[in-house]
Amino acid sequence: MEDTLNLNDFDALSFDCYGTLIDWEAGLSRGLMEVASLSPTAPDTSTLLETYGDVEAQTEREHPGMLYPEIIARSMIATGDAYGIEVPDTLAAAIGGSVPGWPAFPDSSEALQRLKQRYRLIILSNVDRHSFAGSNRRLGVEFDAMLTAEDIGSYKPNPRNFEALLATIDEMGIPKQRLLHVAQSLFHDHVPAKAAGLATVWIDRRAGKAGGGATPIPNDAPEPDWRFVSMAEFADAVEARTQ
Repeated sequence: MEDTLNLNDFDALSFDCYGTLIDWEAGLSRGLMEVASLSPTAPDTSTLLETYGDVEAQTEREHPGMLYPEIIARSMIATGDAYGIEVPDTLAAAIGGSVPGWPAFPDSSEALQRLKQRYRLIILSNVDRHSFAGSNRRLGVEFDAMLTAEDIGSYKPNPRNFEALLATIDEMGIPKQRLLHVAQSLFHDHVPAKAAGLATVWIDRRAGKAGGGATPIPNDAPEPDWRFVSMAEFADAVEARTQ
């Protein structure tokens, strides 16, 4: 698809946040290490992370109106249950409340500043407003629009989230064909974004790693229009191709 699309063809970028801009797996892994410390027979963190990813996706489907910290707390308890580990409610709640302290990827802020010079920037994230406010301070850029699961009442990959995105860009005067969606997760983002008719950029943060980590692997993953292993590489490509 790179042969038929050009990065000059777009006026706005919509971003997933956690996994793409914020190191979601690092934040979750810290919590899962605390869960593992409760049992001498707990599996390794990578195994817990994959289990957590499946559990979280199910919890989001079953409780679309629940705020993300509670989604995390419930998913931590359920992940522990899968291995016979009893996770205290207080620990689960503390992990759920840790989102504002999760680190940004080292290249996210600088890349966003560079992209801001060329595009309007939009967030479409499976998060609540309070948690994202902490993350946004780490990213250090002003987004032109921010859509959270709390605002929409559902979690990606629910098509409703992308319907909300399309309604927002319509209000902003941006045609759908001028929007490029940027995300790490094929499951949460690329499948529904492609179904909504959007061009996509895959920021493959797990390049070279085995398995899907905290992101479920979709049965029929679409082909993104571009693939980069970092936000810095994406920003470099934008600057090279839009001069």
